[in-house]
Parts: sequence; C-alpha cells; structure tokens
Amino acid sequence: MKNRCLAICAVGLSLALPALAQLDPQTRQLSYDILKQLIEINTTDSVGNVTTAAEAMAQRFRDAGFSDSDIFIGGPNDRKKNVVVRLKGTGAKKPVLLIGHLDVVEAHREDWTTDPFKLVEKDGYFYGRGTEDMKASDAIYVIDMMRLKREGYKPDRDIILALTADEEGGGSNGVDWLLNNHRDLVDAEFALNADGGGVTTQNRKVMLVELGASEKLYADYEWEVTNPGGHSSIPTKVNAIYRLSDALERLQDYKFPFELNDVTRAFFLQTATVEKGQTAADMLAVTKTPPQEAAITRLSEDPYYNATMHTTCIPTRLQAGHANNAQPQRAMANINCRILPGHSRAEVLGDLQKVVNDPKVSIAYVLNGVKITEMGAQEKTAMPPVKLLPAVMDPLEKVVGEMWPGVPIVPTMGTGATDGIYTNPAGIPTYGVCGLAIDLDDDRSHGRDERLPVASYYKGVDFYYLYLKAVAGGK
Repeated sequence: MKNRCLAICAVGLSLALPALAQLDPQTRQLSYDILKQLIEINTTDSVGNVTTAAEAMAQRFRDAGFSDSDIFIGGPNDRKKNVVVRLKGTGAKKPVLLIGHLDVVEAHREDWTTDPFKLVEKDGYFYGRGTEDMKASDAIYVIDMMRLKREGYKPDRDIILALTADEEGGGSNGVDWLLNNHRDLVDAEFALNADGGGVTTQNRKVMLVELGASEKLYADYEWEVTNPGGHSSIPTKVNAIYRLSDALERLQDYKFPFELNDVTRAFFLQTATVEKGQTAADMLAVTKTPPQEAAITRLSEDPYYNATMHTTCIPTRLQAGHANNAQPQRAMANINCRILPGHSRAEVLGDLQKVVNDPKVSIAYVLNGVKITEMGAQEKTAMPPVKLLPAVMDPLEKVVGEMWPGVPIVPTMGTGATDGIYTNPAGIPTYGVCGLAIDLDDDRSHGRDERLPVASYYKGVDFYYLYLKAVAGGK
C-alpha cells in the first residue's frame, strides 16, 4: 500500500529531474525483463498466485549465481509462498532486511485503457498493475542484488531480501508468517521498505525525498446496538439505528489530542522550508513548546496534516436491520482507526468507550473480522516512533546529495499502513526508502491505468544500487 506525502505543496525548491540513468545495456535490458515478468504474473488475492512470482524470482537468483542454501521459498499454502534471498557479507555488522510485497490490488480489464497484467510502454510511462505499488521496487531489489552478486561484492553486513504475499489483503501476510515461523531467515538490525518513502516531483521537477520513518497503528472496532425490534408501524425511541447514529455523531465531533513525535516534528520543520506564508509559519508554530493552538487548528483543516498530528477514527461500514417492515434488531458500524505511535489499540478502545458514553453501544476490537473479547499483549502494547538511525540516514543523505543535489530529505510518518506493522513490533525498525520519482498529481497506486515514468524506473535501479552499497559497506 504505497503511502505518499501528497499533501505537501509543490512550492519553493524545484530541481530538474536528472537525466535518464546511464545503465549498461545488459543491466537495462535485465531491468526491463524482470519488471515485465513480474507485472505479467497475476498476484491478486482473488485469482492470482504469489507463489508463481516468488518461484520466478528465485530462479532469477539461481541464474545469477546464488546457491540454493541462500534461497528459501515457503508459506502457509500453495498460492501464498514467499521468497527470501541472502547476499552474504563479512558479518562485521548485523544484516539489513529488504521487504517488498509481490501481491497487487484487484484490476479489471474493462476499467483500464490497457491490459493491467501486461507491461505496456507508451508516452514515456510503463503501464500495468504494480508498476507503482510495488512490483517496480521488487524488480529493483532483485536486479541490484543480482548486480552485487555478479560483481563479487562483499558487504560488511548480510543483505536479506524478502518478497512476500498479502500486504494488500488476504489472510496470509508473508512478513507476519516469516517472523512467526522463520525469524532466523529475516532477523536484521533494521529493514528497508520501498513501499514507503519516495521522490516527490511536480511536472518532473524534484521537490523533496521522503523517508518513511514511522507509521500509524491500524485498528478496527465494531460498534453494535441490539434490541428486541418489533413492528415498524410502532416506532420507539430505542431504535437501534437512532442509537448508533447518536454515537457516531459524538465520534464526528471528537478530536483526539494533538501530538508530535521526533519524526513528525522533523517533518513539519523540514516541510516549512519549502512552504510559504501562513502554512509555513503554522508548521513552525506547532513544533514549539507549547504549540500554538491556532496553528494546530489551521493545519488540521488539511486532512493529511490533521492525520499527522492526531489519531483518527472514522466509520467505514454500516449494517442494520433485517426487514423493511420491522424495527432493526441490530445496527453495526465498523470504526477504522489509525493510531499515533506511542498508543495502543487497547488504549484507543477505552477512548472510544468514553467518547460514546452509552452502555447500550457495545464496542469491541476486531481482527480479521473476529471480535477480540480479551485484549492480549499485542493489543496492549504501544509502539514508540522509530528512531532515525545514522546507519540509515547518513547513506541516504550521501546518495541523495549525489543524485539530487540540494533536495531536502523529509522524514514522514505513514498515515496508512505497510508491512512495517509487523517488522517494527518484532524489534526490526523499518524505514520507507524508495528511489522512484512520482509526480504529486499522478499517484495512481490502487487505481486505474497505474503507471510509472520510464525514466523514474531506471533511475530507481541506480538509486538502490548506490544506496545498498552505502548502507552495507564493504567492497
């Protein structure tokens, strides 16, 4: 689920997108071939097969000289197998883990102007489901791991790549499965996730480079009102829909407290340098101690900035009634929350109960459609924001300075969710690092006619090659 900082206004610094990456002909052709192969393997949850893609990439690694002992394929069922590949280093430093999901969201041919499961190059773009989210990044991982292997590169730390299932949905998330069943294969000092971060451009001009340094915690809560019901000709005040509606109105009027952490504070400080006027002043004002209330109010009018400063909870599904001529015996709403780091699902459950303040409205945490009646350690644990490690930041500053001189690096907190929701709680701090440049007004992830600039793809191949060498060290 690609989460880009699309709310940043494209003002201030703007530098031309660098020229097309000068890859050697063999690497360029390989980059195209692997992208095409991945795009044309359907990996949707409904009819696709992630295992086919995992096995295809495993064969690519074998052809590049990786031994079978460095390649693992496994998963909970035949359609949802993951591939893990290790480029061995000297062991001077702990490993770095690269994570990327092979699955894609659904795409129907009748909705697209091209076949979503064919790689089509036209007008300077690659079209196809996954070109942006995130098979292009998967292909880049594969290509650059192969390049390093063929060079005989010996890093100071092992580089581990995990290409996995069911980030976009489904019940067989690959990162979660690997952590629970084969932790030794993916254990690392930190993880890099190209499903976050990225190079933000407008009209092909680079504005900033995002570093996904933290993300919110995802949680669903089921609100339910039940009563005996009755004939619709005799309305009563205990109508379940009315009662649920009153509770939802209280939620609409409630705002969770303002809060910044190291990542979001850095985000506002950095973004203020490319903003102007009142917005720039407000961004600086909210980072003060104490923050300026009027500035919080003004920034909160922007949905993205509001989500950056607050936990958010909104209704996403409603269900009620059993017949047109009967009072509803049950009314239910799903409340989807995105929780700021440092707070737990159990804590937010308590907050929602206080907001509703009605014993007739039951509220339960829901996981994969099942009510959790007894909150466990996972639900009670509040994950702190990820720290900005020099081992991640210093190499990023070096490579960005070489490829996009003068462009600021802006730490961001994902308001959505990636597979970092599994690696971060497992003690593997995870950072969204992606070298793909996507225009502010052309983010088509999950949408029709998903596409990626051709120049952006090949430049991204160069970016990760340089970044991995800077992160892993060695020679």
